[in-house]
Amino acid sequence: MKRIAMLLFPGVQALDVSGPLDVFAEANAFVPAGKGYQVITLASASMPLRASNGQRLVADYGLDHGLPAADILLIPGGPGLPEQTPAAELLDWLRAACAQAPRYGSICTGAFLLGHAGLLDGRQVTTHWSDARRLAELFPLARVEPDRIHVRDGALVTSAGVTAGIDLALALVAEDHGAAVALAVAKRLLVVTQRQGGQSQFSPFLQAPAQEGSPVARIQRYVQEHLDQPLGVPRLAAEVAMSPRSFARVFVREAGITPGEFVQRARIDAARGLLEGSDQALKTIAWRCGFGSPARMRLVFTQRLGVTPTQYREQFRRGT
Repeated sequence: MKRIAMLLFPGVQALDVSGPLDVFAEANAFVPAGKGYQVITLASASMPLRASNGQRLVADYGLDHGLPAADILLIPGGPGLPEQTPAAELLDWLRAACAQAPRYGSICTGAFLLGHAGLLDGRQVTTHWSDARRLAELFPLARVEPDRIHVRDGALVTSAGVTAGIDLALALVAEDHGAAVALAVAKRLLVVTQRQGGQSQFSPFLQAPAQEGSPVARIQRYVQEHLDQPLGVPRLAAEVAMSPRSFARVFVREAGITPGEFVQRARIDAARGLLEGSDQALKTIAWRCGFGSPARMRLVFTQRLGVTPTQYREQFRRGT
């Protein structure tokens, strides 16, 4: 019997806790008695705790009572963690507890707690796509993978946001009991055992536009209004009366990416919107968004999102 320990704290994301724990609990129905999982919860604060959705949670053990031996220690996320400085006592406990656990890790922004404890340095990790840049800024020695659903680096496991904790738990069940058991659990929970593509299919490709009124902001608007046309650097530079070399340099400085990368991101986002909200044929969408052909659009989607346009439409189509 493997023991799963989950940390609780005020403001924790409730689904980060319950999603993975439901996976381990369901797995017990598909493995021999005594070979499954025992779930316990831990907390340092007075109880009951309030999760970020207002739910009241009560832990099985307090951190001051010592850590029961855990085979897997998981740290869930919470909306406030990217901007919080954890208490020194909690970080000391994390370092000691993770050193004892054969496998440990985080769900969503729980990675920030591990980072403050120095447990991400030199490790490949992930978190929610909207917090990946912040994680990389705070912990520059971590190798942050913003597009991964979950990552395994030795004993350390990390997952993307919220429901990705379920993906991570299924992967751990597959390690322990094989793919067939993980598939059986996924079917019970009505989820997939391995998602197609990464986090990029959920996140916006275009960042906030450059400062309003600047030449770069003007070009960003121009690109989005003329996606069906050729948008090379010489043409874009001519729109703001700049030389191609000067324009490219200024664009990278203000936008943080090259003009070519911005154009491709704009095409992808426009195509995603049409795939989600219209019945237009792939050929029409490819032409309107400047890909030229469905084959080219398929290639770009596969490279950048990890799914084809058809797969993307099946997953994210809005009801009409």
